[in-house]
Amino acid sequence: MKIALVARHASAPAASADPYAAEQAAHVTGLGRALAAHGHDVVIYARKDAPGIPDRETLAPRLVARYIKAGPAAPLPADQLPQHVAEIATYLAARWKKDTPDIVHAHHWTSGLAAMLAAREVPVPIVASFGSLGIAEQRNGVPGPHDSARMKMEAAVGRSVAGVLAHTSEEVSDLSKLGIPGTRVRVVPCGVDTSRFQPEGQAAKRHADLRLLHVGSLADHQGLEQLLKILPEFSSAELVIAGGPEPEELDSDIAYKKLGKLAAALGVADRITFTGQVEGKNLAALIRSADIFVSTARYEPFGSAAISAMACGKAIVANGVGGYADAVVDGTTGLLLQPGRPQLLAKRLRDLLATPMKLTGFGIAAADRARSRYSWERIAAETTAAYERCMAAPAGPRPGRPVALPAARRVASGTEQRRAA
Repeated sequence: MKIALVARHASAPAASADPYAAEQAAHVTGLGRALAAHGHDVVIYARKDAPGIPDRETLAPRLVARYIKAGPAAPLPADQLPQHVAEIATYLAARWKKDTPDIVHAHHWTSGLAAMLAAREVPVPIVASFGSLGIAEQRNGVPGPHDSARMKMEAAVGRSVAGVLAHTSEEVSDLSKLGIPGTRVRVVPCGVDTSRFQPEGQAAKRHADLRLLHVGSLADHQGLEQLLKILPEFSSAELVIAGGPEPEELDSDIAYKKLGKLAAALGVADRITFTGQVEGKNLAALIRSADIFVSTARYEPFGSAAISAMACGKAIVANGVGGYADAVVDGTTGLLLQPGRPQLLAKRLRDLLATPMKLTGFGIAAADRARSRYSWERIAAETTAAYERCMAAPAGPRPGRPVALPAARRVASGTEQRRAA
């Protein structure tokens, strides 16, 4: 099968205001490698977002990335991406006339819109994945653009493509609010490289008897203040917070400064480590050094960090939202907290730490679940099955669900975005 993956980024962006841009980029690349390993010919199409990026790059056998000149060769805020949709669509149509894919999988609504415009000239079936929907980000206070123009376009793309692949059950519910029925949606979660993320291997150095680990951005919706506030109750524990900006940029980050002041006021600053972004090759060692992966995030559309922690044999204690709710089997691979009740976090942690055998059992079960449910091999197989089902569906707008492509073209040119602003 010839597969085209259309994405905002083919690798983690050097800088982005979108807290999920890097996570989506990692998912697209991981999926591409897995599909290619299954014998498919895969091309990732992404905008050039840094100087010096080649036009074409071989990432693995049968996996190629093609980088599109559309706008400046620099990271762009998400609200500026629509201005370059038309350029991307023109490039895609020209490429697909020469080498037509069997299926197109567009990641993010702007990629979906570009693919739909290109498919007007080269009819191909399109599958869409959104990753993080504007309606969900608005509800959970996630920073970034989630205005009415974006939500309308997400709904239009989702109703017009051959099918939608969601990452979580929660996303399926949000898609239904946009008028995209569950019958057209299939849940295919993020995968994990179980050869890299596994219980055995090097572990990072630790500085306390108990290490709690959080991986994610420093944004308010991550609920990091709650983690800091419970730390005084665990005098033998250290908290490692991995994520946010690059390490050298932490000192200028507003969220980091705010959390640092809170840690100092609580008297726990010497037991908290902010690592900044951690490269994938070092993340597994950091995870292995921890006892428990913790999160009080209100919103988690991917859950890839927790899945990676599970693959390393770590118990998860997190709010039962998004990717956490799907990945964690409460009472078997970890503990799910009821969102909105942060006072339970310390109690559940104390109870778990008081029964070391349970903690060990959770870790063993977590590693087994990660291998069996979230290996890239299985994710690639499920994705391929979804593609095959959608390839029978007609390309372009679904019957009875016309998409307002004239409006879509205005968004692509930037006009609609400026009006919405």
